[in-house]
Amino acid sequence: MSNDTSALLKQLETIASEARNPATMDIDILPTKGILQCINSQDQLVALAIEKCLDDIALAVDAIVDAIQTGGRLFYIGAGTSGRLGILDAVECRPTFSVDDELVQGIIAGGSKAIEHAIEGAEDDQQAAIDDLKKRTFNSSDVLVGIAASGRTPYVISALNYASQLGAKTIGISCSPNSAVEQAASIGICAQVGPECLTGSTRMKSGTAQKLILNMLSTATMIRLGKTYQNLMVDVNASNQKLRARAQRIVMQATGCDASTAVVHLNAADQQSKLAILTVLTGLDVDAARALLATNQGFLRRAVEQHNDV
Repeated sequence: MSNDTSALLKQLETIASEARNPATMDIDILPTKGILQCINSQDQLVALAIEKCLDDIALAVDAIVDAIQTGGRLFYIGAGTSGRLGILDAVECRPTFSVDDELVQGIIAGGSKAIEHAIEGAEDDQQAAIDDLKKRTFNSSDVLVGIAASGRTPYVISALNYASQLGAKTIGISCSPNSAVEQAASIGICAQVGPECLTGSTRMKSGTAQKLILNMLSTATMIRLGKTYQNLMVDVNASNQKLRARAQRIVMQATGCDASTAVVHLNAADQQSKLAILTVLTGLDVDAARALLATNQGFLRRAVEQHNDV
């Protein structure tokens, strides 16, 4: 056995997600429903583990908001499942909140081919991480979120170190305490979900934890940036029939108007839900409503309150 393999085996012994789960030792002889109950009982531990990380997640959201408000961008980077989850969250921000395609970006070790296929050695390529960030012109104004369940992925650690050298804010998401990823980041988020149902299959509880944390980071950031009104997605990009119907429904829900009124105001507002809502609620024309929104940095609730206070 090579020295590298021996060192890696020792390292794996210290990673929480690589341990054997005593609650699932007999999972291979259970009936189908028993297997599902076993998985489900373990999944229920994930949200409780994340609850213990809320202070760190809040710090991360504040850092992302500060960066975006000063012209920066949000990047996710990871290998395998972690990289795919980052790309998923980045892609969903565009239609949900009508943000520019460049504002939230996901990078996966091995490039776009790795989204569907495993790329041998990609997670170990430290220089590739730096090259991938350079291709996106990553700079000190941006924020990098490194995602690695084990907390040891060389590709992710290299990316975090490079971003830190540039002076950028870095966030590390892992599921193993005191990991290299956590230590390399200026803000560490460690969801200690414990051993997986199937030893080392971190697409399970660890992947679920990562998805939930990414949901929190992007959603809370967009709320802080004024992309919502109450709990409605008022900046949804109505780019297809379903989303156009959703935009109409959002206007109706926010204002209490009927469907025909919502359509009239959406058409006048060029299908911008936020602007249509403001015209319904205030009686302002589109130009005046747009100016009022701009005065309030795009926050619809503030714009409504300012109009009502006049």
